[in-house]
Amino acid sequence: MTTPQNPRFTTQIVHADRRGGAEQGAIHQPIHTSVQYGYDKVEDLIAVFQGTAKGGFNYARQGTPTTAALESMVTQMENGRGTIVFATGMAGICAIFLTLLKAGDHLVASQFVFGNTNSVFGTLADLGIEVTLVDVTDAANVAAALRPHTRMVFVETIANPGTQIPDLQGIGAVCQEHGLLYVVDNTVASPYLFRAESVGAGLVLNSLTKSIGGQGAALGGAVTDTGRYDWSRYPNIFAAYRKGDPKGWGLQQLRKKGLRDMGATLSSQAAHQLALGAETLALRMDRTSATALALAQWLEQHPAVSRVLYPMLPSHPQHAFAQKHLKAGSWLLSFELRDPGQCLAVCNRLQLPIKATGLADTRTLIIPVAHTIFWEAGPQVRAAMGIADGMIRLSVGLEEPEDLLADFAQALQGA
Repeated sequence: MTTPQNPRFTTQIVHADRRGGAEQGAIHQPIHTSVQYGYDKVEDLIAVFQGTAKGGFNYARQGTPTTAALESMVTQMENGRGTIVFATGMAGICAIFLTLLKAGDHLVASQFVFGNTNSVFGTLADLGIEVTLVDVTDAANVAAALRPHTRMVFVETIANPGTQIPDLQGIGAVCQEHGLLYVVDNTVASPYLFRAESVGAGLVLNSLTKSIGGQGAALGGAVTDTGRYDWSRYPNIFAAYRKGDPKGWGLQQLRKKGLRDMGATLSSQAAHQLALGAETLALRMDRTSATALALAQWLEQHPAVSRVLYPMLPSHPQHAFAQKHLKAGSWLLSFELRDPGQCLAVCNRLQLPIKATGLADTRTLIIPVAHTIFWEAGPQVRAAMGIADGMIRLSVGLEEPEDLLADFAQALQGA
């Protein structure tokens, strides 16, 4: 049983700002636009600069009271010990890789990742960071890829667009055994459907633009430290940050290097918008997951469709993992047509889904994958990721499920 002192997910989130001490009894944290933050004594300013103060701000590039409120909210969602928010999800990913890895290091990553993340892997290789891509649906593949200079393992909870689910618990055990930093991109599942700390992840990434913000109205990203990784074991922490409690070393380096040095700062205005969206996360994830499952089940029976990829379908290769780890299947589903040549025509005949990139909007979005977001990757990479030429990706929104089913029925006639 929960109590007011131990609330459930949504109760905790909608009261987060108020309980965090917003000024003048405000229900939401105000939008702080100040860039500079002054102190009566210079010693207090020094303490903020050197990271010995509890709280405090010096320059908005490293955060404001508004972004700090959003960080606290995401930390609660992920059951973590601290969070840093960024201008975009990709900024958070790059901050993890570029501030915690260095030339000569080795990264083991899922071969089923977001197209832009795959592009970043190429940049890392150019910088002297070796990347090995493996099929993470079997933890044995991760274990086999490890080398003496492996520092990190990176996976997505639900892969975009193929919906592959890693052996999350098995990989966590491998990372624990070898003292590796386990990084999980939880964007598609969201902290409502899955908490990555439960499988031993040390860092959790969320594109706030997607599930948490949920309205396609603001860009943002977040990196949460779960407290599950011992940073005193990590060799790449700079000497300046090896002070005090090691539990804070990882986030300290990410904030100093990823925000202060790289400037990937989330504005207070965007943070406020994302925090408002976060309040309805659970409601949206329940609704879109239910609609996505109904649509996936209908598509799987349609004669024009050769394959449907949705984690909660018994036909999904990792259905057992989905049932074990996820509350529901989320809003992402992909399907393939028996005639790939009908791919564009079917998309064009649909009236409700918006033909647009992006994910987790309140409106259903549709895109032909091979022709757009994975066009740059090339046919060889697409084949390795299980992306067929006729694959269509859907991000299911809040429309009535009956309306979406009727629209797909007319669009697939004659396909």
